[in-house]
Amino acid sequence: MITIKDVFEVYRQQINSVYDINETEALTLLVIAEVTGLSRASIKAFPERELTAEQADQIKNILTELKTGKPVQYILGITEFYGLPFKVNSFVLIPRPETEELVEWIISGERLKAKGERFSILDIGTGSGCIAISLRKNLADALVSAIDISEGALQTAKGNASLNEVDVNFIHADILNVKPDNVFSKFNIIVSNPPYVTLEDKKQMHTNVTDFEPHTALFVPEHDPLLFYRAIADFALNNLMAEGLLYFEINENLGNETVALLADKGFKNIELRKDMSGRDRMVKAEL
Repeated sequence: MITIKDVFEVYRQQINSVYDINETEALTLLVIAEVTGLSRASIKAFPERELTAEQADQIKNILTELKTGKPVQYILGITEFYGLPFKVNSFVLIPRPETEELVEWIISGERLKAKGERFSILDIGTGSGCIAISLRKNLADALVSAIDISEGALQTAKGNASLNEVDVNFIHADILNVKPDNVFSKFNIIVSNPPYVTLEDKKQMHTNVTDFEPHTALFVPEHDPLLFYRAIADFALNNLMAEGLLYFEINENLGNETVALLADKGFKNIELRKDMSGRDRMVKAEL
């Protein structure tokens, strides 16, 4: 019979060319927890625990996929974001920890406002719905809408809204080409984590991102890396209420350029914020 300890050893040997030692350990822990239903504390406390034949087979099959570089979240079909479960697939990006920081920034700001006052939020390029759904779950007075160009992403996001028992108004639209029949009301907050990865950035990225995650949600033309920021800022000029707020996740190498773009459009009180790794990663601006 195979034990938990054996799984850690096999995974360490088999995927060390794809992941570093800390990532391998975290992945192994995640896989065992998902397959067995055991808590992480229990897995660490009882390394000699034996797995059933069925569990061992599942863990072996997952390992085969991990060796190709496929992200574990896509293999398992689920991940966690802001303490909530989200289903993920090849239509959507895997939610990132720095995006949780963006969500926290919005929530911490809105909690200070008068309770019981309805306000509206729009998430542009929602993907899995992680931003919109987390905001709706944590801000009881928010009316949340979300748009995406991908029908597959919207179906995934709708499933995640049901999974987390929240109401979000999902809209199929292309922010680079907003049609006249896409009638939008005015919003208090517009937030977006749009595509911002250049081809130069791509060279530095892990193949488990570039080979498996949806390119339309990641990449922008080398000659116009702020394409989406410009379009969303223009949209916000028409669709934010007075003193409404615009929040972006940004390319860490283009912080100053993003701030300059917003200033040129007439936004005020622009704040550039670093993520937990000390990289320029978020911007807030006021109309």
